[in-house]
Amino acid sequence: MSLPVYAPAPSPDYGDWRWQARHSVRDLPGLEARLRLTDDERVGVRRALAGGFPLAITPYYLSLADPEDPACPIRKQVVPSAREADRVPGDLRDPLGEEDHEVAPELVQRYPDRALLLASDRCAVYCRFCTRSRMVGDGGGARSLERLAPAFAYLESHPEVREVIVSGGDPAVMATGRLARILGRLASIPHLDTVRLATRAPVTIPQRITVELATMLAGVHPSLWVMTHFNHPKELTEASTLALRHLTERGLPVMNQSVLLRGVNDDAATLEALFRGLVRRRVRPYYLLQADVVQGTGHLRTPLHRGVELMAALQGRVSGIALPKLIVDTPGGRGKVPLGPATVVRRRGGATTLRTFRGEEVDYLDPP
Repeated sequence: MSLPVYAPAPSPDYGDWRWQARHSVRDLPGLEARLRLTDDERVGVRRALAGGFPLAITPYYLSLADPEDPACPIRKQVVPSAREADRVPGDLRDPLGEEDHEVAPELVQRYPDRALLLASDRCAVYCRFCTRSRMVGDGGGARSLERLAPAFAYLESHPEVREVIVSGGDPAVMATGRLARILGRLASIPHLDTVRLATRAPVTIPQRITVELATMLAGVHPSLWVMTHFNHPKELTEASTLALRHLTERGLPVMNQSVLLRGVNDDAATLEALFRGLVRRRVRPYYLLQADVVQGTGHLRTPLHRGVELMAALQGRVSGIALPKLIVDTPGGRGKVPLGPATVVRRRGGATTLRTFRGEEVDYLDPP
């Protein structure tokens, strides 16, 4: 594995995911040793360490950050900012209403046919825009089968639930055996058609996606999908490419959900490079998510119209398989709403006038 551009001389164990987890940077001196921090970043780090949303960055992911540039898209995702103390209209502690939709401990159901299982509260890296900043890193770590027993019992007694998303925290950074037991327990529920594993490990600690882990995932459930979370082309490294290859070469479908973030990926050229890079690695761009209205993230969120403008710029510019849906997960847990540029100009009689990606207006005639 070649080292990222900004990596220091590594330990012989640099490629071991456990070494990466143990050596995560979690304090101000550790960050100061690797980055030239701004006053804004220092204040943000001190506030995080004083009881705010936790700080943890793996050596690998930190090596992708430009040590001199505070506008680096990697730094903006994971280095705390003083602006996390700001509150803006619309901010919510629990933006998706997950606590109101909890049907059993660690189990959230916001849709009739699917549920969210929170299998852990730990991540390898704590992203500053995290939807679950209210709970992740809060103690307890990976959930045991005993702790999840009420959630499994609920799923068994509700055959209308056909799909479970396993998330957290990041379930992929728990021990392979523990994750296998959770996924195996879900596989024993006959009406569950699909399980999705939501993980940012291929991005933040790609060393975790070992052949052993990928082989287990491919065999533990007949229809398991992996949902990754790449936000910027800088994250498409040699190490993350290998991690994705371990998954795709074992037949696992891999989809990506990107979050639209101000100053990180809110321009068409960056998104085009990201989506093309994912497709080259056999990963389908699935969602481009409007950032959730989490307290303290106003400085990272974009206005809704910006996402629509970006989708209009990308339509026709990239292949359909590289173009995700722009999604707003509505506050309070009311569900996801797709957005896009207005393509219907008018309807008159049996004719609908459509606007193409070139701006041309074309009539489509309904059959009589």
